[in-house]
Amino acid sequence: MPRKTSRLLRRTAAIAVAGVLLAGCGGTADDGAPAGGDSATGSIAKLPPIQPVANADSITDARGKKIAPKRKPERVVCLVALCDDMLMELGMVPTATNSSILAHRGFLGPEKAKQVPVIPGGFISPEVEAILSHKPDLVIGLEDTHGKLAPALQGATTFWAVQPKRWQDSVSYLRSFAALTHRGDQAVAAEQRLRAKLAAAEQAKSDKTALIIFGSDENFGVATPGIDVVAGMFPLFSDYPWKSRGIEGTYSLEEILARDVDVLFVETIAFGAPGEKLSQKMADNALWSQIPAVKNGKVIEVDAEVWAKGRGTRSLGIVLDEATAALR
Repeated sequence: MPRKTSRLLRRTAAIAVAGVLLAGCGGTADDGAPAGGDSATGSIAKLPPIQPVANADSITDARGKKIAPKRKPERVVCLVALCDDMLMELGMVPTATNSSILAHRGFLGPEKAKQVPVIPGGFISPEVEAILSHKPDLVIGLEDTHGKLAPALQGATTFWAVQPKRWQDSVSYLRSFAALTHRGDQAVAAEQRLRAKLAAAEQAKSDKTALIIFGSDENFGVATPGIDVVAGMFPLFSDYPWKSRGIEGTYSLEEILARDVDVLFVETIAFGAPGEKLSQKMADNALWSQIPAVKNGKVIEVDAEVWAKGRGTRSLGIVLDEATAALR
């Protein structure tokens, strides 16, 4: 295969996988207590009060399917970083994971994270035998990526598919998980922390135009509300004019340049060993250097494990801290 063709295929595959990591198209978990309105249009101050979380033996997942583990989940295998996030918020640690988010200083940190076994096969194809070797009470994965594993896990453990697309969905999943694990107080505290940060960010809303892009090569995508959980929060505390154009649509550098972006957040989606940052690769494009954020040194490479993959209340709190500091 010619080198140019091979490189193009690699770029296309990388962006496609990044889209899987960032996209969300499911409903919320049903714990009987909706988390609130639309972050892009509603005020945090107008949300209904946070309700207690009652213990439960079963929940309803994003597909409307009843999830009823044989016992209160203690051994949980995480196939998506939202799972790791929820466990940490409830004072738990995964029995095994295929995410790197635990190494972040806001989670376990690099040394303690090494003690958590890693499921081989990567995010896209985690090995079923390895999952079951940990004797999990519950396995949590992304619906559109790991749903295909459900038949292989049936009978041996309980599989729960999650698919958040808004921060409210992430809260609802946390509340559902807290109900199953009988840790409602911890979930309420986590929701309170996130709401407090959202309210503070909204109250000090910046007039600066922000942009989040993601990718692993010179090709990139724009994170948009309704598709990306983090992007869905940004209209609350900044000028974020980017709208979803569906799976096939994205923004060109020419369009981005016309928006006068003040602060640009970059998520480098790494596959394998860490390589060159996306912002460094984009620097070769003449249009890139004309973006105000680039001219003014306001291009910020963020931790994609937290910003792109985390999606839980702890990750979103870290994002809010970093984003609002950069937008001041």
